[in-house]
Amino acid sequence: MAADRGLVSEKDAAYYAGRPGVTIRRWAHEGRIRRYGSGRGNVRYSVFELNKADRDEWTRELITPGEVPPLPEVADAA
Repeated sequence: MAADRGLVSEKDAAYYAGRPGVTIRRWAHEGRIRRYGSGRGNVRYSVFELNKADRDEWTRELITPGEVPPLPEVADAA
């Protein structure tokens, strides 16, 4: 089930995006990305919703973090 949606742990999502785990959690809270599951250690994030960080081919050192996902569109209440 997780493989078909590209779901990964917070640690793996943070590495993929080149951002700290707290940023991944904040993006989920802001609605930029979805959170799958609940409870400590059971939350997963889809790599398809994240932008990949640019890393050195040999050392895997971070060169440039991935772009920030956009905020969700909000419909006018008027």
